[in-house]
Amino acid sequence: MTHNHSPLTINHLPFKNPNLQAAAIFVNGLAQAGLDSVVISPGSRSTPLTLAFEAHPGIETFLHIDERGAGFYALGMALASDKPVALVCTSGTAVANYFPAIVEAQMSQVPLLILTGDRPHELRHSGANQTIDQVKIFGDQVLWSVDMPLPTENPPEVALRHVQTTAVRAYVTANGLRKGPVHVNFPFRKPLEPSAEEIRDWRLEIESAGQISNLQSPISHGKLMPTDEQLDWLTAVLTQHPHSLIICGPRCPGGEFPAAVMALAQQTGYPLLADPLSGLRFQRKGAKSERGAKKKSAESADSFIISGYETFLQHDPVWPEPEVIVRFGQVPTSKWLNAYLDKINPSIRLHIRENGVWADDSHRTTHFWQLNETAVCQTLIARLQNHQPDPAWQQTIQATEDATWDTLEAQLSQHWFDGAAVATLLENLPEDANLLIGNSLPVRHLDQYGRSQAKTLHIFGSRGASGIDGNIATGLGVAAATGRPTFIAVGDVTALHDLNSLLLARQTPNATLIVINNNGGGIFRRLPISQHEPPFTDRFLTPHGRTFEHAAAMFELDYRRAENREQFVQAVATAVAHPAPRLIELLTDGTTDEETRRQINNKFK
Repeated sequence: MTHNHSPLTINHLPFKNPNLQAAAIFVNGLAQAGLDSVVISPGSRSTPLTLAFEAHPGIETFLHIDERGAGFYALGMALASDKPVALVCTSGTAVANYFPAIVEAQMSQVPLLILTGDRPHELRHSGANQTIDQVKIFGDQVLWSVDMPLPTENPPEVALRHVQTTAVRAYVTANGLRKGPVHVNFPFRKPLEPSAEEIRDWRLEIESAGQISNLQSPISHGKLMPTDEQLDWLTAVLTQHPHSLIICGPRCPGGEFPAAVMALAQQTGYPLLADPLSGLRFQRKGAKSERGAKKKSAESADSFIISGYETFLQHDPVWPEPEVIVRFGQVPTSKWLNAYLDKINPSIRLHIRENGVWADDSHRTTHFWQLNETAVCQTLIARLQNHQPDPAWQQTIQATEDATWDTLEAQLSQHWFDGAAVATLLENLPEDANLLIGNSLPVRHLDQYGRSQAKTLHIFGSRGASGIDGNIATGLGVAAATGRPTFIAVGDVTALHDLNSLLLARQTPNATLIVINNNGGGIFRRLPISQHEPPFTDRFLTPHGRTFEHAAAMFELDYRRAENREQFVQAVATAVAHPAPRLIELLTDGTTDEETRRQINNKFK
């Protein structure tokens, strides 16, 4: 965010309360750096921060009473916008409730600013009420942790400059090449509340001046560009090894990257295996060829986008092993793709990732390049203009892809189970919609049954730590940040973990929550423990016997129940045509669902 006003110098502040003075300077530093959203949970000790944010016209404030859900709500907003979102809470266990969201932000490289109110130093380790040790409480799960000095009356100007500089540094650190969470802890001594006159004067001052700063330009960073030597080597590798693959896992870059990597796939003739969370599997860019009358959903995606691998890689493929693997993004979601990549022996495995975060749990990578992914693809395309790929390689893999989907889609049309429901949801989502897919079974169903389409869908998930906590709040944060129609598809246990976040759903009319209720932790049916009864049902599956109409009523959400394909399609169609805070509950049978999945997999033996 930028302002066109002259900067307000820090030695002409309208404050008598030192807490508000420090908080206001910090908030303005964040606004100058680019912050435009904050999620606040109410509390006393964070009063100066809350007031400073509330008074700032350039930052939009959101509220959630549950810090656990607030953390994930901010995570969703940052996930969708790819820029930092701030969190504010009071002292004590309120701080600890942010931890799950911070872990996910760290693992998925999502930028968050955690701003926590704290007791003054003399109350720490004293037995004072609501006082815990908050200094570096998040350990290595944050990129940077700062314990701010206690605000005092008449501080030297260097102390005030330290406050504003720390704000800018915190924002830029969270938003760096390796994005992630940053924690800033603020000890405040009473009185916490300034006078009404101070707040009024502060609002007027900031509206007229626009910012408090002596920093004329925030810190910035550029792109990591490939060297000529690297490009020469990689160009030679790609031209000399025509039988290779591109793998795009979750959290690939946005912007120009999808078009660039798809153009590289076309230029090299390398099939591109696209994770559903990569940003590549569902988009309208590129060729839009139909694949015959059997295709029931939206237009097919580009022919070199491969999405059926979770099914056909359960058995040895008919083609030879690839010579080179070029990877982008995180470790793929697919169990069978990861197993295949671990088993094969290509001569080169190159992973390109500008943030430098390692993502290879099999430790097979031969070359890791910390470079801008888009720049590498674009420069390679220019160098490969005269390269002639081997069409037989791409056609062989494409034949497997097409045959897989011919069989899969026939089975999905004949059988109604939770996997078919996810595929049906994709077919009925509108162009440019968001989908937050829950962990556990839903994301696995999306991976296996979500065929690539030439329809732009924005798919989000929390695959850093892959927790089921906070998935509803994350999806609602995505909806709030984008304004696009948003669908949140989660399992019943995931929904029970995050019921408090339905408070946020009421104020998010562009979001529809879909709960796939199979009465327990259906994912455990895939594990060997399912063969041990007892204790499987009571200690792992844990059927709860609950449905969600009463939860919807409590939070004043429109409720629709679906028990078959027709009812589900109608419920989704209503949500698309008439956006409103809504909960759709799809009731399925977990035992039948798993039996159907295995039956379909057996078709490919």
